[in-house]
Amino acid sequence: MTSPPMTAGLYTLANDAVYDQLVALLNSVEANAEPDLPVCVIAYDDRLEQVEALVDSRPNVTLLKDPALFAEWEDFSYQAWCTHPTALATWQAQGIQTRFYRVGENHRYVAFDPGAPFEQFVYVDADALILAPLTPIFEALATADVAIYDFQHKHPDHIFNIEHAQLTEAIDSQRLAQQIFCSGFFGARRGLFPPAQRQWLLSQLQAGDGAALYPGAPNQSLLNYMVHRSTLNVTNLVFTRPPDTVTGNSVTSPHFTEIDHVLYDRGARLMFLHYIGISSRHFRALCQGENVDFPYRDIFLHYRYRHAPEQHPVLSGRRVSYRPLTGWRRYLQPVAQLLS
Repeated sequence: MTSPPMTAGLYTLANDAVYDQLVALLNSVEANAEPDLPVCVIAYDDRLEQVEALVDSRPNVTLLKDPALFAEWEDFSYQAWCTHPTALATWQAQGIQTRFYRVGENHRYVAFDPGAPFEQFVYVDADALILAPLTPIFEALATADVAIYDFQHKHPDHIFNIEHAQLTEAIDSQRLAQQIFCSGFFGARRGLFPPAQRQWLLSQLQAGDGAALYPGAPNQSLLNYMVHRSTLNVTNLVFTRPPDTVTGNSVTSPHFTEIDHVLYDRGARLMFLHYIGISSRHFRALCQGENVDFPYRDIFLHYRYRHAPEQHPVLSGRRVSYRPLTGWRRYLQPVAQLLS
């Protein structure tokens, strides 16, 4: 394997509500990814007191927080969702106070700006751990615009309205079968969506594609639409890696085994573990000493307190299982529960 290019790095999205997850993620990058891989934290909103202190303490970590950098992407996303026949009205009826659902999630799009810090990047949600080098993703980006590594293609209904008549006219069926992806982990290159391309995408949404978007996961749906409607070159490592090296990555998989604080899927090392569906309040409660039980919590605690073992919480009380967020409950939870 070759090393990532000099201008390669990792982005994540965070605020103080996910501080504990962010600490664990940064420690896992330090322990398991490429040495000195730079990380840029993108601000979800302005709740950043703890995040800023953490970033200041890490030589390879920076913070992107200027609202002017996000405004253009927020406007683009709002215009995109204006093309959906019911989304804005539905979110308003649910009590969403912002212009549209999960506005802050769209801040990750600044990674595509021509002036963004990294020429090539991996984006990963803060509720994940990096458990192996990211070199295979960066190697894939030598020939692909976007590199992914997940099984989201098995659940297309969490990406698009699969009953929309125009969906397969807008997006090739082979892409739907193998290349749609979870927006919580992907590799890409900056400069993929210049203003002219974004205007073209909006014109296609206005012409009828908008009804194909899935309002339950707005960032994930829109990002997939942007990538696939633009017919970008996408590589899914699930289909390109040797079969005996392909692993799952979701906390919902119960069969992973741990060796030296790393997880394995039938002998193959995971590249990352995504704690998808576990609310930030469960991580916060655990770190405050509550005996909250969720899958692979000891792995999380190891990385959370890797540099401060003396602060590792002493758990008290009976072991209480978390309530997983599944189906529509997972995707339609109030935005305040996501990063609050």
